[in-house]
Amino acid sequence: MPHDGAQDGHMPFDGFQEECAVVGVYGTDEAAVHTALGLHALQHRGQEATGIVSLDDTIFHSHRGFGHVGENFDAASGYLDKLIGHAAIGHNRYSTTGEPELRNIQPFFSELAFGGFALAHNGNLTNADRLRQSLIQTGSLMQSSTDTEVIIHLVARSHQTDPALRLVDAMKQVEGAYSLVSLSPLGLIAMRDPHGVRPLVLGQIGEAYVVASETCGLDIIGADFIRDIKPGEMIIINQDGITSTQPLAPQPSRFCVFEYVYFARPDSVLENQHVYGARKNIGHELAKESHIEADVIVPVPDSGVPAALGYAEETNIPFDFGIIRNHYVGRTFIQPTDLGRQTGVKMKHNANSMTVAGKRVILVDDSIVRGTTSIKIVNMMRQAGASEVHMRIASPPTTHPCFYGVDTPDRDKLIAASMDTDAIAKHIGVDSLAFISIDGLYRALNETGRNANAPQYCDACFTGEYPIAPGRSDGHSTNGIISK
Repeated sequence: MPHDGAQDGHMPFDGFQEECAVVGVYGTDEAAVHTALGLHALQHRGQEATGIVSLDDTIFHSHRGFGHVGENFDAASGYLDKLIGHAAIGHNRYSTTGEPELRNIQPFFSELAFGGFALAHNGNLTNADRLRQSLIQTGSLMQSSTDTEVIIHLVARSHQTDPALRLVDAMKQVEGAYSLVSLSPLGLIAMRDPHGVRPLVLGQIGEAYVVASETCGLDIIGADFIRDIKPGEMIIINQDGITSTQPLAPQPSRFCVFEYVYFARPDSVLENQHVYGARKNIGHELAKESHIEADVIVPVPDSGVPAALGYAEETNIPFDFGIIRNHYVGRTFIQPTDLGRQTGVKMKHNANSMTVAGKRVILVDDSIVRGTTSIKIVNMMRQAGASEVHMRIASPPTTHPCFYGVDTPDRDKLIAASMDTDAIAKHIGVDSLAFISIDGLYRALNETGRNANAPQYCDACFTGEYPIAPGRSDGHSTNGIISK
């Protein structure tokens, strides 16, 4: 899904900001190298900053920095050579709308009563603000503005006997959606929230074990996929092997449905679903629900490509690349000037007039959030000579913000929260507009449709039905803390 050149904080972004990624490796002297490779495969989940903490016997080593994985952990930097040890955890942080700060880059490391403790997580604690204020009032000194640090303070204050029990004690006090990895003298610990909103998978390479946000993080190092870590499950990996416990009672699964629409890499497999296949199925269902005659199906790259292929297969209308994406525009390239605002989309996308001139075009995109990018994409098609421009969206209208680790606009900035489909179509300038229905989305994921009494996924951004109560009910950010 295109963004509006806005990750630098000067312009409001148009779209969901990426989540973040976690990786953990135990049982090999190349733990940090494997972790860096896993993070590289998961770069799509966060481009602002990255970090790795390794464990060598009882000694911890760390490097955290701004930028991509390759910028921090290439051979020339020498950082990987210093991250020695048999275990490591890593984290990619996504771009936020605020100023980036080194103190917010994960994994975090602290010396606690039992020894060193490192932690990284993907998600959001919806009661982080209340917990944070309570901790501060009783003497805690916070070093960052993230909810991740709240977990570390809760672990430090626990009266349990070992790191795993302390972490369980901490997570019983928090609410929200999360997948986390931690490193301590006990070993590598991975844990998932009781609803399983955020993804986390387990794999093996030789005698070593790997946990990662997606299976593509396993593939890059040749690790075999074992299984998804279950909702509410904790696994401990150390010299004794793997120990699995269920310290948090699992709730009905509410895996984030937007992972299939946009967030996950297409070659990943999550919750037994191939992401690429799911996206093509969404395109098939979208075509069944809302087809209109046209000459060419054009994806809005890159996330619209699989759904557009599915749409084209269903309708037998040719698929073609009517928009070409420039993959080499960095987030700081566009400056906050009038020219930058006018050309932000063209820096990343340009019309391929040969495929659209004189044709009735169906644009397929993953979502519409604010609508500003859609306006520019539609204008681009018309300027390239398209005779008609129709838009089909591979998700239902986004009417509510996410409180579970995805940086979304407040509800009053979501175009579908204040306009119906016809009004949005007029606003963005298309000849017609249609979104896939919520039932169609579920059918595309091999479900019979959405069971309103027991939905199988977290679809709160489309329905407003939050499986975990947000910290506030006024439609604004839960706690003002954007940590991932």
